Amino acid sequence: MHLTPRQQLNIGLILTLIMALTRSHHWATLHALPDASWAIFFLVGVYLRPLWIAPALIIAAMGIDYVAITQFGVSDFCVSPAYWLLVPAYGALFGAGRIYAAHHSMRLATLPWLAGSVLTGAVTAELLSSGGFFFFSGRFAHPTLVEFVPRFFEYFPTMLSSFTLYLGLAAIVHLLLAPLQENTPA
Repeated sequence: MHLTPRQQLNIGLILTLIMALTRSHHWATLHALPDASWAIFFLVGVYLRPLWIAPALIIAAMGIDYVAITQFGVSDFCVSPAYWLLVPAYGALFGAGRIYAAHHSMRLATLPWLAGSVLTGAVTAELLSSGGFFFFSGRFAHPTLVEFVPRFFEYFPTMLSSFTLYLGLAAIVHLLLAPLQENTPA
């Protein structure tokens, strides 16, 4: 799929805004949406070509966290030595998006690529983020693999459901806008 630089900029700005509005319920209310960060990094990998966008988005995510903690009273419980494992976790999601983008077409035959990329990116991100927090945050006295496995199966379905919810919404938008993009001069 070929997007113009302007289209990519618009997509990047919209995705960054969505991340800012949903990230870790920093502006939590009873009606807060689930965190869209995983989907954002995957979609950036799919739609945006510049490689610098992934580190820039990681810096933006960290900036959002910093502002939320220092200005809005959000708990800093998750900020620990393991916080830095979010970098490869988000990188895995971005890479999974890139892999899918290389195989994308508006045909059902690419759905296995989408499913495989989503699942691989999600499992890798969960192992790095949750596993990293469990083993390296210092918040657990004696972390073991035996303790982590049930936690993985407890938390991963929620993260996967949020991830796929946002990807499903993005797919609907993509399907609605694809005919318009086809009429855009290259």
